[in-house]
Amino acid sequence: MFYSHTKTAIFLSRPNRFLAHVLLNDTEVICHVKNTGRLKELLLPGTAVSIQHHPDAVSKGRKTDYSLIAVSKPVSTGSVWVNIDSQAPNQAAWEWLTSGEGLPFRPRPQNVKREVRYGQSRFDLSFMDGRTPWLMEVKGVTLDANGTAMFPDAPTERGIKHLDELAGASKAGCQTAILFVIQMKGIRSFSPNRSAHPGFADALLRAANSGVHIWAYDCLVTENTMKIDRPVSVILS
Repeated sequence: MFYSHTKTAIFLSRPNRFLAHVLLNDTEVICHVKNTGRLKELLLPGTAVSIQHHPDAVSKGRKTDYSLIAVSKPVSTGSVWVNIDSQAPNQAAWEWLTSGEGLPFRPRPQNVKREVRYGQSRFDLSFMDGRTPWLMEVKGVTLDANGTAMFPDAPTERGIKHLDELAGASKAGCQTAILFVIQMKGIRSFSPNRSAHPGFADALLRAANSGVHIWAYDCLVTENTMKIDRPVSVILS
């Protein structure tokens, strides 16, 4: 996926979940933060960030002219970009499925759809693998704990609901998967963040035992692009 009209700025502060102050060409501007997570380990004063300018902000009734979409994170070899747009993983997953590159199954899936109703539930994606129907939920991951990507960074009852719904669909005969899109490179493995939400970690294990496929993939990220790249090991316990 590609973001147009991006600029590099310096992060200053985040007065609330939705807004950030950044320094752009020596001018302080206010950005919409496209992620309501805590992001305390990423959004540090003085950090380089990528922001997207919205030329049509006024005509579309936006309150800000900019959105904060990525953060530069220091690593041993320099720095890497971390995408923090909570809407990006679903788009990246759709592009990944429809391109057919690097999938854990063949052939390329057909009839890829978004926001699909199944029973009383709504899933992020559905597709056909040959004659086999699949349902998929997508979760974006931005938390890196020494090379292990972790989700969630805060309690998520909604996440548990999604897992239980997938498990139910699996027991009913569908192929199901949850895809953790790790919005950065440099990750060795993925684990549920038990310290943040034990209930989610338990629900993920229940889902796996019910036949839900648990996939985690890292991403190639720049200041204006993000693309799903390679699988990383999933460690549930």
